Amino acid sequence: MTQASRKGHKDQPDEPKKDTIQDTSGSQAQTEAAPFDPETATAEQWLALLEGKDAEISQLKDRVLRMGAEMENTRKRLERNRAESISFANESIIRELLPIVDNLERALEHAQQDANVDSLTEGVSITLKAFRDTLARFGCTPFDAGGMAFDPNYHEAVMQEESGDHPENTVLRELQKGYTLHTRLLRPAMVVVSKASAGAKPAATKGIAPRMGEKSASGAGSPEPAA
Repeated sequence: MTQASRKGHKDQPDEPKKDTIQDTSGSQAQTEAAPFDPETATAEQWLALLEGKDAEISQLKDRVLRMGAEMENTRKRLERNRAESISFANESIIRELLPIVDNLERALEHAQQDANVDSLTEGVSITLKAFRDTLARFGCTPFDAGGMAFDPNYHEAVMQEESGDHPENTVLRELQKGYTLHTRLLRPAMVVVSKASAGAKPAATKGIAPRMGEKSASGAGSPEPAA
């Protein structure tokens, strides 16, 4: 064999060897793409599966711990906000009442310097009106019970008096005013109630206390009866 023929023989690719390499890589790709079968799985496949599951469990544990920490932080933040809301719930109404306290202090100081009762009375009346106006802005209003039929939903009777001019169980006097907060009874009126005197004839009553939105004889409304 000449030198040129030997050189050409070396330059030619080794076809059988190439085919063997291609067959080997193809079988490896088929092995990796094949689904896991517990019946035919090898020890290496089982080990790889367990390692994958351990990694997945570790990730899930980390996620659960993070979620638990976030929920705990959220709970603490809500509790803090709730405590602050309760502590400062009356901030707006207290701020509105401070000028009234200032007026009372000035009225007291003026009364100590000047013995004029009329000026003191006028100052206290103005302060009382400002106080009532402030309460009304927050939905707290008084209602009149005088002359109305006694109703335990609105009135608290502290005593009875005989009266021949009024029907029985009529409110004769208010000892302490009742108040409503929006549509809810805040405090019942403390009243004196009439009772029939000996030999008195029954008279027609004026009816029960007016409902919210209605007007009594004095022009003030009273709350709707509690259910």
